[in-house]
Amino acid sequence: MRIGLMVGPERGRYREKVARLTGDARDAEAAGFTSVWVPQLPDDFDALTAIACMGPVTERIELGTAVVPIQTRHPVAMALQALSTQAVCGGRLTLGLGPSHHWIVSDMLGLAYERPARLVRNYVEVLNAALAGPGRVDVENDDFRVHNPIDVTDLAPIPVLLAALAPAMLRVAGELAAGTVLWMADERAISTHVVPRITRAAEAAGRPAPRVVAGVPVTVCASSEVDGARERANRVLGHAEYSPNYERLLEHGDARDVGDLLAAGDEAAVLARLTRFRDAGATDLAVRVLPIGPDRSARLASRTRTIEFLSSLCPQL
Repeated sequence: MRIGLMVGPERGRYREKVARLTGDARDAEAAGFTSVWVPQLPDDFDALTAIACMGPVTERIELGTAVVPIQTRHPVAMALQALSTQAVCGGRLTLGLGPSHHWIVSDMLGLAYERPARLVRNYVEVLNAALAGPGRVDVENDDFRVHNPIDVTDLAPIPVLLAALAPAMLRVAGELAAGTVLWMADERAISTHVVPRITRAAEAAGRPAPRVVAGVPVTVCASSEVDGARERANRVLGHAEYSPNYERLLEHGDARDVGDLLAAGDEAAVLARLTRFRDAGATDLAVRVLPIGPDRSARLASRTRTIEFLSSLCPQL
């Protein structure tokens, strides 16, 4: 199981955002992590732009989005931005996409949120054709009628991962994409729900074994601090489980909220928890470091301790 870091979701201090993003990417590469994953928050820095900033300051590390909502860009526009970003990154971009959630798509953007798995299938059908260029993209399906030339050439292939939580989405990810990137999936959900479904779909489509990138929050701390760390995880990251998509996924596992998903405790405890994700079938970790402490200095020390321990496990567990 390869170990990557999730970076960039912290809000505020936007005048320093590019420097922080590029610094985080350089530091992750120097620490031995195999990948950096950038979430797309509804009101935050554009994830693909962030990846483009990271490309020139790194050399080997994989740079991925986790994930960009498809409704914000037509598949041809997404393909052109991804191809352009891939050129900046020297072939190290992995494009994580998803259908997002009703409270973003409908409530914030004012768009319909109906049959998201069908939309993703039709969207990826166009996107795959566009990424396979150069040439004319000619795809017609229930959602798109595209006849568009693309002439971005001499680039490495762009792996596409889908935020696949439900059975229909896992089938699409297995059939049309390189795998899935997850959030709110614990060990049992991965081993009994995600891996069997996406693997069967990939095998039936004649595709390679899919990647399963598990997003996991991590805090290395004293055992006496674990309960406080879980409370902080629910406070800082806890909005996610209120989405019906995540609620249904939680039903397949043992976790009730993001606090239960948090890998927290001393080094031995965190290692044991991460090993269970590996044994469940995760091929990659996208670690969201959750620092704890009463003030900024303590939280910086917490973050350093956690990253240093994770670095000692790199490049893979």
